[in-house]
Amino acid sequence: MTSRDTAESVLVVGAGAMGTQIAAVFARAGHRVTVCDVTPDALGRSRTEATTRLTRLGEKGAMTAAEAASSIERLAWTTDLEAAATAAGFVIEAATERLELKQDIFGRLGRHTPSTTILATNSSTIPSSRIAEASGRPDRVCNVHFFNPALVMEAVEVVPNPETSDETIATVLALIKGIGKSAVTLSIEVPGFVANRLMTAVNDEAIRLYSQGVATPADIDLAARLALGHPLGPFALMDLVGLDVIYLMHQATYEMTGDPADLPPEALNDLYRAGRLGRKSGRGWFDYTS
Repeated sequence: MTSRDTAESVLVVGAGAMGTQIAAVFARAGHRVTVCDVTPDALGRSRTEATTRLTRLGEKGAMTAAEAASSIERLAWTTDLEAAATAAGFVIEAATERLELKQDIFGRLGRHTPSTTILATNSSTIPSSRIAEASGRPDRVCNVHFFNPALVMEAVEVVPNPETSDETIATVLALIKGIGKSAVTLSIEVPGFVANRLMTAVNDEAIRLYSQGVATPADIDLAARLALGHPLGPFALMDLVGLDVIYLMHQATYEMTGDPADLPPEALNDLYRAGRLGRKSGRGWFDYTS
């Protein structure tokens, strides 16, 4: 069974950075992909970003120019979720990390997609068990968590909820293999899954060292790269992911655990409130405006 057999038509809900790259990954693997968002401007930016990234892959020799052009042709954009849902064989939601928003999206997807369609969330912290009931088909819901940048990163975390069927997981694993990724399969749900729990521990310690005046973000990143072999230091990585995403991950985890240790560090709070969200806003821990 190929990935295209598993789900010929893919719907990505959310036209942000992750949704756009996830859509490009599936289009590159041969799927017809529709990206849905409530904001036309977001869809316009998504179209430009996906086109640019796929074109560059062709220019760099990662695929032929003809393959890049075909991948771009398989992409479509819409604000009409209900209409797009009716033809979707697989859906992945990549909206903002807000529980109520995701529950609303999954309720609408449950009403308008075919009963056989698998509904996945790309959420990095919110387990699908908190979303699945809204869909009316919790056995066909799970987390399928891509990493940024999705076109480059090989790993995808696959996380069942207690009601996810074995058939659903088997289908998702075949789909992930078919798009050229490697699945990290969890046995049970835990907030933050595996990679983000490891990443959050490193990030929080880096922020703590900076807040205590031990070293600057640049020097902490230098230590991570040169001494630990990380391709990016924690501060540069947070800026790439987006400090709003990091902030909301902390908040979502705290809402699930009630542990004050899971709240965002104060230095992160300050940047979030100031609108310094990393590369996307031009400034985060570092200044990218120049």
